[in-house]
Amino acid sequence: MASDHCDSCSRSLRDFAERLRRVWGEFEYKLKEVFRGIVQCTCFGNAPERGTAQALSSLQLMYDDKIPVFNQRSLQALNRLAASQNADLQMTAAIYYSHISHHLNYPLPDAFLVPVMALLLSPDLDVQKTTSFTLVNLLVKNNVCKESVIEMGMLVPLLELFQSGDPTAQCHSSACVAMLASSELSRHAILVDGIIPLLALAKSYDPAVQQKAAWALLHLTQSDCSRRIICQAGAIPVLVLLLQCSNSEVQFYSCTALCNIAAIREHHPELLSIGAHLSKSLLTLMSSSVQKNSAQACRCLQSLSKNVWVQEQLMDCSCVLSLKALLKSLNAAWIESALTLMCTLSAHPPNCDILINEGLLREIGQLLHHPRSNSVLISLSCKIITDLCGACTDEQAVTESQCLSGLLRVLLSPSLSDETLLHVTLCLHHLMTWDGLRTKLSSSVTPEQVWRLVELSGQMRNSQLSYNSAAIIHMFKLTEDFLPLLRPHYSAVSKYLLLFLKTRDVKFQQLGISTIVKLKNDGDFSTVMTNGELEARLWNIHAQTEEMRQLLQMFQPPFPSSGQLFH
Repeated sequence: MASDHCDSCSRSLRDFAERLRRVWGEFEYKLKEVFRGIVQCTCFGNAPERGTAQALSSLQLMYDDKIPVFNQRSLQALNRLAASQNADLQMTAAIYYSHISHHLNYPLPDAFLVPVMALLLSPDLDVQKTTSFTLVNLLVKNNVCKESVIEMGMLVPLLELFQSGDPTAQCHSSACVAMLASSELSRHAILVDGIIPLLALAKSYDPAVQQKAAWALLHLTQSDCSRRIICQAGAIPVLVLLLQCSNSEVQFYSCTALCNIAAIREHHPELLSIGAHLSKSLLTLMSSSVQKNSAQACRCLQSLSKNVWVQEQLMDCSCVLSLKALLKSLNAAWIESALTLMCTLSAHPPNCDILINEGLLREIGQLLHHPRSNSVLISLSCKIITDLCGACTDEQAVTESQCLSGLLRVLLSPSLSDETLLHVTLCLHHLMTWDGLRTKLSSSVTPEQVWRLVELSGQMRNSQLSYNSAAIIHMFKLTEDFLPLLRPHYSAVSKYLLLFLKTRDVKFQQLGISTIVKLKNDGDFSTVMTNGELEARLWNIHAQTEEMRQLLQMFQPPFPSSGQLFH
């Protein structure tokens, strides 16, 4: 059965199940003797305890088989023990259910949930703790249906265990509630009765209880309706408080819950009403050595940073250092989180000088040279470079950053989509408007990169990509370093120039004519062009243009009346 949980939650569940197996191993070898000893005791030899003795005998036989047997006899035995007023007998049934949860590899029949409900209602706290622990294991392994657990009314005793004051009972019951909250159908029932007790548990001094409560709150932020309800119940201040917990899992759950809340703009006023405390806590978490927490804090800040006031706080608190640390991560998703936040910050011009002075361009240049870069990371990097270079005039910073060589490098990647290539060529074209960068590029470009630009100029599947690539070629300085790289491709160049001249888009025609004018002084290009279709097309455009000029000279438009001027 497919899991409803993220990778982190799945790891936590596997760890929990492993601990359960270790706990079970410590007393499993004793259980058989316990059953036999109780059954053989003379206190069960007389009525009315005879039925209970038979029930115990049935359970002993079931246990001897190792594999749980679900038939009417075993169900009657468990029902009889669970309904007993004797806490020891109830504990016997609770322990057997623990045995079931350990060995069961298929769904537990719904009828066998009825004794579990009775055991949860036991007045004995140890019975309740054992049963709730068993229920967690059954839920983790998908041996019971979450909706069936809710329909049978088990949520009420589980929530009552929140008030027990026993950390173990609270931990087990909140883990059950967290598992139930992962189901959309069960979530509403928990929101009605469980949100206030959960918020109280989240402020517990016991780390394990806090962790399970934060886990449950996270699941309750997975839909718009439940987010609204828990925010109205006062969850946001509690979640912000949990960001400062020393337990990294609690930090992750609370930060992820805040991410889910921050994804909806209507909750931003309440989040921002906390003041600088939230942004400072997230910034602190962004510097965490636990990188999944750093990345999650970054995502949350990115959602909030659409507010200029939040951006100012981030820049004042030197957020760039933490962002640069995330860029060195080996996890592409975490790098993407950092770049996404940087995109938001770089789009606000007052931030750009600070970002450049902090060496952000150098980090982006290094990232473009790294083999782990993918289409998303490259597109985000191009946007940041364009924003930063558009807001400053420091060519030296760009030159030293290796952004130019990085962009040319990724241009050769065979796996990039047209959309990503569009970002790369647009960024390169923007940088080449600076004379110093154009000179550097003209002397450092490689034969493979020149051919790639020619190749992209001639493709017709994406006209804007074709235009960007041809515009870059046009902007190169025709130096002794560059011309020998372009000359072998003059035939391909003439073909895309011919396509440009044939299009009805004036922008393409102008770029084509401008490129021809620039290259015509090179003898090799003139040879390719002479007496060819390109030259014929150029003369045809010249004739059409001259004819249009003459017609316009013959036309004398009347001056508009005063009424037309102010219409």
